Amino acid sequence: MDGTDDPFDSGAGTGSLLRQPKAVWATAGASVVAFMGIGLVDPILPSIAKGLDATAGQVSLLFTSYFLITAVAMLVTGFVSSRIGGKRTLLLGLALVVVFAGLAGTSGSVGELVGFRAGWGLGNALFVSTALAVIVGAAAGGSAAAILLYESALGLGMACGPLVGALLGNQSWRYPFFGTAFLMAIGFLCITAFLKEQPKPARKTSLLDPLRALGHGGLASAAVSSFFYNYTFFTVLAFTPFVLNMTPYKSGAVFFAWGVLLAVFSVFVAPRLQSRFGSLKVLGGSLVLLAVDVLVLGYGSHTTAVVCTILSGAFIGVNNTVYTELALGVSDAPRPVASAGYNFVRWFAAAAAPFFAPKIEGWTDIHVPFVVAAVTAALGALVVVVRRNALTLPHSQLRSSGGTLIAEVLEPRHATEDGVAVFAN
Repeated sequence: MDGTDDPFDSGAGTGSLLRQPKAVWATAGASVVAFMGIGLVDPILPSIAKGLDATAGQVSLLFTSYFLITAVAMLVTGFVSSRIGGKRTLLLGLALVVVFAGLAGTSGSVGELVGFRAGWGLGNALFVSTALAVIVGAAAGGSAAAILLYESALGLGMACGPLVGALLGNQSWRYPFFGTAFLMAIGFLCITAFLKEQPKPARKTSLLDPLRALGHGGLASAAVSSFFYNYTFFTVLAFTPFVLNMTPYKSGAVFFAWGVLLAVFSVFVAPRLQSRFGSLKVLGGSLVLLAVDVLVLGYGSHTTAVVCTILSGAFIGVNNTVYTELALGVSDAPRPVASAGYNFVRWFAAAAAPFFAPKIEGWTDIHVPFVVAAVTAALGALVVVVRRNALTLPHSQLRSSGGTLIAEVLEPRHATEDGVAVFAN
């Protein structure tokens, strides 16, 4: 990549980026709210535990049920959207979120809340796994402008989720759930009004296609490494609020700053680091730094824990972008299928971390969950090092020159073209 090949230059200019059809803005706006739902409960976890007389482990199951269903849904989303079309899949996902987010606000027990959160996860999976393709198909200014809009929606949602959760949750832990249902209902109406039906793919996706894609060594390696990384990621996201033990406002501010760093490093910093140092060096280094960060978080003072929580957003942003490049470019599988298989593996770690971190604390002390998280981040880096040949020389990038196969190195632009697809799915 030379100086003129800037992945953030859409080629259309800022004017064309902002001059988008109403359908694009409707889908992007709903995407912001969908991504907000991931971190919405972060600052109010202690409040939920108090309001429902639940333990930290029980409340952390809000993440476990959400991401467990999301992981399984990765095998279903392509199957559904290739049969009923993009618009209907979006609307189905939004409808499920509206219903289950609203029901979550009425919960009388933590068990009910965990169950409703699982239904919410199914709706969110259907929506976010389809939204990128819809935006690319409907956007003006080419796919680069569409991806930039979608990545902006991702970053804004991840940053604002904890803040909105804090503002509404300071009054009652139920309000963030009702607020999400209301905003998603508006998104449902906007997409119904402004988005035309998208063409169905020529080939229908089967339920087993994502699993077959994992037969490729490079994709399987990326998925396994990301599995370890996601355990670390969601230990920070789901367990740290109990360690910080702050008011919803203060906790929301911490995770807002975390989300801002995540967005900035994912969209702007990571591709430039890749261009200079190479994807695998950047990923391995970032995973090691994340391991050090969470270890210091677990053993430092309260102020140190706040700083390390915020700083982890930078490493997480870099990792998300590079893993995206690897997952979508390392195999010959169609990108939606590769993304589904990859996410099927990694989201199980997102479900496991919130479940095991409080249990590990109960078995040992409050420091050990972060030791485990540091170890899993290091294991993710180890997989990258051991499997670097499979990750660096993708079969899909082989080209013929004079009868000789030449392996082309993955280009960092993959991260900008598809970055949100993998992270959001």
